[in-house]
Amino acid sequence: MQSLYGAIANTNKKEIMAVSIDRVYQKVLALANKEQRGYITPQEFNLFADHAQMEIFEQYFYDINQLKRTPGNNSEYADIINNLEEKISIFEKTSAISYGIIDASDIYRLGTIIADGSLIVEEVQQDEVVRMNTTQLTKPTEKRPVYVRTGMNTATFYPSFSFTGTCTYTAKPTKPSWGYVVINDKPLYNSTSSIDFQLHPAEETELVYRILTLAGIAIEKPQLMQAAGGLGGVQIQQEKQ
Repeated sequence: MQSLYGAIANTNKKEIMAVSIDRVYQKVLALANKEQRGYITPQEFNLFADHAQMEIFEQYFYDINQLKRTPGNNSEYADIINNLEEKISIFEKTSAISYGIIDASDIYRLGTIIADGSLIVEEVQQDEVVRMNTTQLTKPTEKRPVYVRTGMNTATFYPSFSFTGTCTYTAKPTKPSWGYVVINDKPLYNSTSSIDFQLHPAEETELVYRILTLAGIAIEKPQLMQAAGGLGGVQIQQEKQ
């Protein structure tokens, strides 16, 4: 059986909310320098910033899965789930599909593939395709196609058939970067070469907290971790209100 690969090219751009990377860096520096707790270089900050952003982003999906599995009154968690879904929606995109490879380089999670305008293509595992092909009743057809993810940017479709369609996917956040120029041996913020955090503005405090924690571990400064812990406690209290 021949393989068919979906080439996904982004066809729409959604305005991404942002958290100023310079504002976060200045807050991190202010807390780190308080009582001479340490200095975080731009290079170190950029590494911590990327790690912190991805931690927060990945936590969205974990939290939603956990909340939806929690037994009891779902209405109790409705607002929390809605807030998380709103934060994820910033990264949702729709793309066209054609033969070849998935073109989008920023795919984090593939959503729904729709062929010929209304035909939803089901995702299955490779061993399921083998079992499905054992009988005519379950064998994939052009009216009931399936696909197998073979990589982050590739998918094999069964059966091999011609179609045009679209897909939805959640994009991975762009790697943040605090750009700077060095003047008199001092790094100064350069907005033109900087990339802000792509998370929801509500995550600013969480970013500061996580970066301080990472910095405290990396440079073995327990005071930084203590400061981050205090900031995290404030964040938790705010979320409970």
